Amino acid sequence: MPSRTGRAGLATQCELCRQWTQGDALCADCEACFAQPRLRCACCALPTGTAVARCGGCLATPELPYTGTVAAVDYAFPWDGLVTAFKFSGRVDLAEALARRLADAVTDAVAASSPHDAAWVLPVPLSPARLAERGYNQAWELARRVARLRGLPSDATLLQRPIDTAHQTGLDRAARTANLAGSFMVDPNRRAELAGRSVALVDDVMTTGATVAAAAAVLRRAGAASVSVWVFARTPAPGRD
Repeated sequence: MPSRTGRAGLATQCELCRQWTQGDALCADCEACFAQPRLRCACCALPTGTAVARCGGCLATPELPYTGTVAAVDYAFPWDGLVTAFKFSGRVDLAEALARRLADAVTDAVAASSPHDAAWVLPVPLSPARLAERGYNQAWELARRVARLRGLPSDATLLQRPIDTAHQTGLDRAARTANLAGSFMVDPNRRAELAGRSVALVDDVMTTGATVAAAAAVLRRAGAASVSVWVFARTPAPGRD
């Protein structure tokens, strides 16, 4: 079992308070304030008052194509600003710190519940047009680092997104699901590699879960034995902190 990940050795300045820290985006003081673990639903990763396999909302929804979700933090201050910088402002240098925090969350989740484990790590892909626009896939920058920290193989090309869909911002789950219809595919020449394997699907932020559900469903139809979702940040449900 991989141990909890350590910090890098190079000194940098904390992204929030600007004091010096040993190679992480946040110093120890800010991390103590903002990175405390939270009890979450093992299915959707929304915060709960106690550790549960499925929260009330998940119990009321149909069975999902993934076994569960691990989230490192809530998509709230200060993480929302760091994710925005990482995703839209070319701050790929933040990937290592975010990935370390996600890897620690995965280590804790796997220790508590084996369904969160996986043998192969895949990112949620970007379409070619979106990848060309951004210059990198933030999910892959996280996935390959988390895979390394967990001692697992990773792959950026098996799961593909050939169709460039409209932006998901502002859409509810039903609209997101409709927007994503047919947007993911598994490389038809590599389906045999997926057969019978348990995989982790990595993304930066989970909002309604429509994106990871659509991608996980494609992986399951292509032969994956199970899919676990690992996301850095989970958007809180409306009306919940």
